[in-house]
Amino acid sequence: MSSVAAASAKDDVRAMISVVLSFRNEAEVLSEVIARLERMFAAQNVRYELLFVNDASTDASLSILVNERARNARVKILNMSRRFGVSECLMAGLAAASGDAIVYLDTDLQDPPEVIPTLLTRWREGADVVHTVRTRRHGENVLKMWATSFAYRVIQFGSRLKLPVDAGDFKLLSRRAVQHVLQLRESDPYMRGLVVWIGFNQAFVPYERGVRHAGSTHFPFLSRGPWKAFVAGLTSFSFLPIYACAALAGVGLAASAGFLLVTLVLLVRGSALTGPIALATLIAFLWATTVGAIAVVGLYVVRIYKDVRGRPSYIVESAIGLSPAHLAEERSVRQPEHTEA
Repeated sequence: MSSVAAASAKDDVRAMISVVLSFRNEAEVLSEVIARLERMFAAQNVRYELLFVNDASTDASLSILVNERARNARVKILNMSRRFGVSECLMAGLAAASGDAIVYLDTDLQDPPEVIPTLLTRWREGADVVHTVRTRRHGENVLKMWATSFAYRVIQFGSRLKLPVDAGDFKLLSRRAVQHVLQLRESDPYMRGLVVWIGFNQAFVPYERGVRHAGSTHFPFLSRGPWKAFVAGLTSFSFLPIYACAALAGVGLAASAGFLLVTLVLLVRGSALTGPIALATLIAFLWATTVGAIAVVGLYVVRIYKDVRGRPSYIVESAIGLSPAHLAEERSVRQPEHTEA
């Protein structure tokens, strides 16, 4: 879409806004999510669609959405063929969305839909990417909050990009931003970094994150999800681990020289016990640094392997309320097609 057409779409009352929600087993909250989104959009002079990407839920989530769609045809559903993950489902939702602007957020209502009008205002003012920045987190584990904040800062420190801290998966993207994101075919996409990497005009909206509306989190601190996201962010946008291993190797060499000097001195003095202890310590230290360096390099090799392998990030099993054109791979470079809900 040209800049002139994009500006016209922002001012046009017929502008289409897509809301993409990736979820798994959220039967307890889906009706409330839809109700709050409907109330919010009732005060906005725009058309909208609510696109739910079902990551192979095993509860009643799908039947609830089908019933909601019978009442409101703006509710649309993508069903994955198996469980793929949040980022992969988000990419599927972005590819299927029709909007001039696309908002994505979690379904647990910790990210309040009532903030969306502010995101739309920033978009109309010219922003292509609007981040929400959490000023407070209500109802979350203190240890998890500290670890999350620390992880964001580690990724930011090791990156050449100015990655925002405390900005999660609640954002607005313009149509042209979505087009460029969809052209990025890397495995394990770290969306919080990719939407910064594409550039363009980026804006920030502060908000307070609430407590989960119902149910329990699918990403507890010790689960695979948060750690996978941290590794994906670190290896996608930073070579800090490799530099750290190189520095550690230098420290190891210096320590080896020091241990060797101490061992020679102790041997001259006739101490038979200190030498073997120092040698064992030195061997253990060098072994640890070597194994650590191999492990870090291995993480990057794994990412290269996944990208070279070329498997699709997701497979859509079925769609409800979406035409085949919405699901075409070329969707990322087509103009948005506005259809009445």
